[in-house]
Amino acid sequence: MQLAKKKDLAAKVLKVGKGRILFVESRLPEIKEAISRMDIIDLHKSGAILIREVSGRKKIVKRKNRRRTGKIKKNVNTRKAEYVIITRKLRKFVRGAFRIGKIDGEQKQEIRKQIRSRKFKSKRQLKEHLEEL
Repeated sequence: MQLAKKKDLAAKVLKVGKGRILFVESRLPEIKEAISRMDIIDLHKSGAILIREVSGRKKIVKRKNRRRTGKIKKNVNTRKAEYVIITRKLRKFVRGAFRIGKIDGEQKQEIRKQIRSRKFKSKRQLKEHLEEL
């Protein structure tokens, strides 16, 4: 009796892996007759198809934390990442202002130099500076 296709279908319908599907030996003829997804669900409810428990360490059981030399990770300085993020944000804003026509080419270049030298700490500061112009 080839039941591999039934096992595949049961795994898909019951949302578990193929290895966890168990067929009850005494009810194999019923399982062989099952064609649709509903048949598989009904057989699972009646107890002909069982789902094996997950083996191995459960997520609930917490492993003891062992911190030894070479495994201690310190927080890396994030200044550069912050610089990149704010610079990209400000340059995008300046590009949009230039396209709309709020600023001309010379002003755009001057503002980009100021962005590079970290004159503006936020988009709000840049907006206030543009309003002054």
